[in-house]
Amino acid sequence: MSIEVRHLTHCYSEGSALSTVALEDVSLTIEDGEFVGIIGHTGSGKSTLVQHLNGLLKPSSGQILINGEDLNGEQVNRRALRQRIGLVFQYPEYQLFEETVARDIAFGPKNQGLSKEAIDERVRYAMDCVHLDYQKYSERSPFELSGGQMRRVAIAGVLAMRPSVLILDEPTAGLDPRGRDRILSMLEELHSREKTTIVMVSHSMDDMARLATRLVVMKDGKILATGTPREIFSREALMLSAGLGVPAASRLCGALRQKGFDLPADLYRMEELREHLLRLWRHTGSEAGKGGPAC
Repeated sequence: MSIEVRHLTHCYSEGSALSTVALEDVSLTIEDGEFVGIIGHTGSGKSTLVQHLNGLLKPSSGQILINGEDLNGEQVNRRALRQRIGLVFQYPEYQLFEETVARDIAFGPKNQGLSKEAIDERVRYAMDCVHLDYQKYSERSPFELSGGQMRRVAIAGVLAMRPSVLILDEPTAGLDPRGRDRILSMLEELHSREKTTIVMVSHSMDDMARLATRLVVMKDGKILATGTPREIFSREALMLSAGLGVPAASRLCGALRQKGFDLPADLYRMEELREHLLRLWRHTGSEAGKGGPAC
């Protein structure tokens, strides 16, 4: 499922003295199967943009096209299109309300009028996606779980609707390192295994370096740049102008280059940096061995 944003502008409190332009002439295409990371400082328009992608907000002007259909068109089945685009807000666990994990996850499919068997299949599928064992957790109260587990239950409730596109706004906010890593691993697997199109808003450049196939940099309600993580993170001046940093691997790589290490300037993942350093170490050891005494 592709999403095309055409010349999107959104004003809050439009027509009043408090009118604020949150998005201005934004155009963007998200292709089927992409993992798009949206980054920018607070107030750059990230959350406003993603809330348009499933019709939660209506544009002041411009269009959102879902597989070529105008999401806000007069003749379009807006409800059906929105069901194919799952939106996970910040701290989604605050929206949990049922007595058991299974019942909470089943809420959406039940409202779709599915059979009991189909609902059960959806619940089991969603719990598997978020790495929660059905036998262990289905009948437990979600409020007895850890913060990270509660968040996974909330995300499972969205996945149970079988969306073609999953949109997440700061999905790891407030979690401890273990909970954060489990959410990221889950998203990584979902994108790889299910080929789900994912759009994620995050302030963590390390999370984006790990997961995103393409980045969208926003500033003051506009798109400043878009490109692969390698392209974007290698442009330090661009990131600084957007009020952003770079992944830890990029910072470490820059520091090592200043110390004279022969490293590429566009390394942004720790795995890559580790491989290059090991290669340098082996090469240095090999050269030292050539000049050493014969046995």
